[in-house]
Amino acid sequence: MTRVWRWNRPVTVREVLEDLRGDRAIAYTTVMTVMDNLHQKGWLRRRQEGRAYRYEAVSTRAAYSAALMNEAWASSDNAAAALVEFFSRMTPEQLDALRDALRVVQLDEVRVQAPEKASENTPGEGR
Repeated sequence: MTRVWRWNRPVTVREVLEDLRGDRAIAYTTVMTVMDNLHQKGWLRRRQEGRAYRYEAVSTRAAYSAALMNEAWASSDNAAAALVEFFSRMTPEQLDALRDALRVVQLDEVRVQAPEKASENTPGEGR
């Protein structure tokens, strides 16, 4: 999946193979099998182009990471303690990223709530 996300466009088995061969020797059939398995599991979608398929990720790497974190958190018997432990292990850079993400989420909440409040205060409606 890392290679497909890195390309950020539909890719062929051959392209992924050549990319992987920069790191190690690997067979075409191995890459083809893995990509087909990822397609069968719903991680990749594919479309035929000539005799080959072009594969692309169904979701972003960020969405995948978020789903993994959510699964881990949901499986905890003490969600608050799990969060405290997780945050205590973060690097300063990760904490900065967390603060930035919280600001984005808070801004989104304000944008969603603002139209609702504006419609509540519209004169002459609902009277």
